[in-house]
Amino acid sequence: MVELQRCPWVDLRKPLYVDYHDTEWGVPVHDDRRMFELLVLEGAQAGLSWYTVLSKRENYRRAFDGFDPVKMAAWDEAKIESLLRDPGIIRNRLKIQAARGNARCFLALCEERGSFSDYLWSFVGDTVRAGAPATVADYRASSPESDALSRDLKRRGFRFVGSTVMYAHMQATGMVNDHSRDCFRRLQLSDAHA
Repeated sequence: MVELQRCPWVDLRKPLYVDYHDTEWGVPVHDDRRMFELLVLEGAQAGLSWYTVLSKRENYRRAFDGFDPVKMAAWDEAKIESLLRDPGIIRNRLKIQAARGNARCFLALCEERGSFSDYLWSFVGDTVRAGAPATVADYRASSPESDALSRDLKRRGFRFVGSTVMYAHMQATGMVNDHSRDCFRRLQLSDAHA
C-alpha cells in the first residue's frame, strides 16, 4: 500500500491532525456559521499551535453555545467569568471577550452585507486562490488579500484578526488552496473546483 503524501506541516503521529488535514483544511466553506466558528478558533489560536485549539474544538463548541453568534453576542460578565474557569478551552480573558465582541460585529456585518461568507470571499474575487508551497518554509504567513481583509475587519471592530490570523482562516476555509505541491489533497481540491 502506498502512503499518501500530505502537506509537510501534518504531524502523522496525531490522528486528529491527519483527519483535519485530509477532510477539512482547504475545503471551501460558504456557510456563515462555520466561517464564524473558524474565525473565533483562529483568533483563539493566536500565539499558540493550531493543534492546541483543534484538540479543544468540541469543548469550544459546547462552551461557546455552538458558535451561535446571537447567543455569544449576548454573553454577560457572569458568562465571561464562567468561561475563564472552563479547563476545556483556552482561558484567556482578551480572547474570550474578543469572541463576544466579534459575534456582535459579525451580526452587524451580516445586517449590512447579508452574508459573512460572501463578504469574506469577496476579498479573493469569489474564487479559490492557489498557493504552491513545496516545503514548510514556502508557506506564506499573509497575503495582500489577508492584509486588506484584516484592515477591513479591524475597521469594523473585530479583534484578533491580524493578517496572519486571516491568512490562516483563508487557508482553513478553502479561500486559498495551500496544500503542498505533492499533497494528495491539492489535486483533489483543484479538480473539485475546476
